[in-house]
Amino acid sequence: MKSYLAAALQMNSLPDLQQNLTQAEDLIDLAVRQGAELICLPENFSFLGDEAAKIAQADQIAQSSEKFLKTMAQRYQVTILGGGFPVPNSIGKVYNTALLVGPNGEELARYEKVHLFDVDLPDGNTYQESQTVLAGVNLPPVHPSKEFGNLGLSVCYDVRFPELYRHLSQMGAEVLFVPAAFTAYTGKDHWQVLLQARAIENTCYVLAPAQTGRHNSRRQSHGHALIIDPWGVILADAGDKPGVAIAAIEPSRLEQVRRQMPSLKHRVFA
Repeated sequence: MKSYLAAALQMNSLPDLQQNLTQAEDLIDLAVRQGAELICLPENFSFLGDEAAKIAQADQIAQSSEKFLKTMAQRYQVTILGGGFPVPNSIGKVYNTALLVGPNGEELARYEKVHLFDVDLPDGNTYQESQTVLAGVNLPPVHPSKEFGNLGLSVCYDVRFPELYRHLSQMGAEVLFVPAAFTAYTGKDHWQVLLQARAIENTCYVLAPAQTGRHNSRRQSHGHALIIDPWGVILADAGDKPGVAIAAIEPSRLEQVRRQMPSLKHRVFA
């Protein structure tokens, strides 16, 4: 693992595939020009809006999203995580799929989100992700990278389930991806503190790209894409507008924190 710059992109994705991909490309270009070698895009980066429209266009969204990620990775010679896009399955629903792609355009890792966002919020909004999304059944993978460290995958609502991240740390994760489209209502109270907790308890870097702003008449995201170090220190915050959070990932910092706070070695219960 070397020292490098990582970027967590912040987008305002809409129910418009091509417009979203254009926005994503502009932000990737911005991140690369600032020196980023590892770039992560938020959940629903290629389409966010009406669920019926998403299902109707799922084949096109899936194909275009995967092609886009591979093209961008090759063009800019970077490693890219596409934090979540719909991939159709045999029962008429989709998997919310995160895809990690290397600079040669090769697929490095894939994860189908296991925790689905089915909640009734106090602000009156109801979300039923399971109406259109089928939960994955496999634990998320950790991709070993000599350059970037061991990279653990997750998506959005997963962040409320610490056992998933303990699995990733047990598998050797050093950097955790948490791409999200966190709601504005829950985000203001829970987004930052949950991410800091996952970083601290697993002594890992956290890269959390995010959605921000309004996506349609009823859905609004919190923003604040974050990069957090293994001590829980916020290294970069993208605020509430589309943009880029960028920060250095330092192996010496990871080693220092794990040496000073060796909690992963002190675990009593598996």
